[in-house]
Amino acid sequence: MEYIRKTVRNAAVGVGVADNPTNLSVLLKPGCAAAIWRRQTPPSVQSWLDLLDPDALPRAQVNLPQNAVAKTIRHICDASGLPDGEEREWLQDDIALLAGTFSGLMSAKHLRLRLETVTTDACREFHIDATTAQLVCTYRGIGTQYGISTDGREPKRVFTVPTGSPFLLRGTLWTGQPPSGLLHRSPPIEGSGETRLVLILDPVREPDQEA
Repeated sequence: MEYIRKTVRNAAVGVGVADNPTNLSVLLKPGCAAAIWRRQTPPSVQSWLDLLDPDALPRAQVNLPQNAVAKTIRHICDASGLPDGEEREWLQDDIALLAGTFSGLMSAKHLRLRLETVTTDACREFHIDATTAQLVCTYRGIGTQYGISTDGREPKRVFTVPTGSPFLLRGTLWTGQPPSGLLHRSPPIEGSGETRLVLILDPVREPDQEA
């Protein structure tokens, strides 16, 4: 992970809010550094996720074609011992939906997919990732935190993405101008007893490339 500490002039600092996946294209506008799909996980699914044994939560890191996500995520859930049912079906379908939406927006045929369970203060420093763009969706626990900073220092105001709301943000490899002035972090939770389940998607040009 690359942490950015430099002054960015005329930085893109806008955060678009979308009520449907089509409107996430706001990320492509010059002054937009991030976009949030404002939505809620179905209450029954959220309760199910929150009550699951952390050891049963799916974990994975894989580079794959976008059209293989649905099949792969089923295998990942099988391997984790995630119980069958309507709630699991929703989670699998949602991950495939987000992968399709993100790959379409980024014109990326391949993705790096990560499912992480977080119980520590991993990535608690505000930063910009060394990738073109990224989709982050917190299915369980506190969502990703972000703020505006054009000098790389910790933002003065910190915002938290709602649980279940996909968060798309530009990385340092974004080809358009101006560069992003929005930093993000994983919220500090160590010692709280909380377990987060986070999906992270990055575009890759080839299956074996890092984003």
